[in-house]
Amino acid sequence: MKRIEVEKRSIFIGLAGSHGYGLNRPDSDLDYRGVFIAPKEYYLGFSTVEQKENGWDTEPGIFPFLDGNKDTVIYELRKIIQLLSGANPNVLELLWLKQYPYITEVGQHLIKHRKLFLSKKVKHTYSGYAFAQIKKMESHRKWLLNPPKSKPLPSDFKIESEEPLSKEELNAFLEYLYLIIRGKIEFLEESEQLYKLLTADIDFKGVLKQYTLPDDTLETTQKFTNSRKDFIRLLQRSQSYQVALREWKAYLSWQENRNPDRAEMERKSGFDLKHGMHCIRLLRSGLEILRSEEITVDRRDAGDSEDLRAILQGQYSYEEVMKMAEDLVAEMDKVYQVSTLPHRPDVEQINQLCIELVEMQGWN
Repeated sequence: MKRIEVEKRSIFIGLAGSHGYGLNRPDSDLDYRGVFIAPKEYYLGFSTVEQKENGWDTEPGIFPFLDGNKDTVIYELRKIIQLLSGANPNVLELLWLKQYPYITEVGQHLIKHRKLFLSKKVKHTYSGYAFAQIKKMESHRKWLLNPPKSKPLPSDFKIESEEPLSKEELNAFLEYLYLIIRGKIEFLEESEQLYKLLTADIDFKGVLKQYTLPDDTLETTQKFTNSRKDFIRLLQRSQSYQVALREWKAYLSWQENRNPDRAEMERKSGFDLKHGMHCIRLLRSGLEILRSEEITVDRRDAGDSEDLRAILQGQYSYEEVMKMAEDLVAEMDKVYQVSTLPHRPDVEQINQLCIELVEMQGWN
């Protein structure tokens, strides 16, 4: 959709990112996030749209504050409802921002019902996003202390006479493996919880595609898929090669694209300070939600903005940040047990809210 059409049908646009967290510097970018409701043809016809994330510097619009801003994303209502229901941290906070440069009655109605989206799922999503920051921190730290010296070769993984399986071939086989595993447990009564985990609560398919098959699973995989032993071994070695190749490309991208000032701080401290700060912010926020059933986006209001800035300035060591994270995870486990939040959001109420919002907006 064109920028002007999205802006005309927007129900709110908020100031997020570092300004939303109260952690901005004079040179910080302005990050705008919002919600729009698509017109009739996108609901009743074949057209689809999930979000608008470009065109702010090339297309005409009605909001001058968005002109030329490349850090703007406006989500279509149904897309953001899905993300909110899944307790996505980056999206949940949009309903608790302090600054909305633009908001309509429809947007206010959504924000009025924001607590519908809070559930105990926040423990898993906030800690999951925090662990993603830790993983990036660890990757960057490894590259700082022991950078890779050369591009990986198939021969490094004992792939000599044959070609390694391509990413597409690996994913096709792992998709097949996933379907076999799911089929084998689907109708076993004693495996109901495992099946639920496999198909809903964790992205098991994603795990299969991201990590190399362990040695102790190869024989079972071979039997499940009726494959040759040499093929399964090639599969495992190809996975290892593709993982190494992915890391090599990530390393080159990191070297080429990182901010010079951030790189210098990273060199001095031995880890990526921004990832460290966001890790702690996410864990603290998740803990606060479980306790208070509210989200405090602006960390000045939460009382830890200066502490988070101290992490950004390198006043905490890598070991200290990791210990903070470990303690917060342990505390979150305890609070989760006594939290009065529901385990899952009420999907029927959320569905009714979505209908109300669309009806309030209308098709014109």
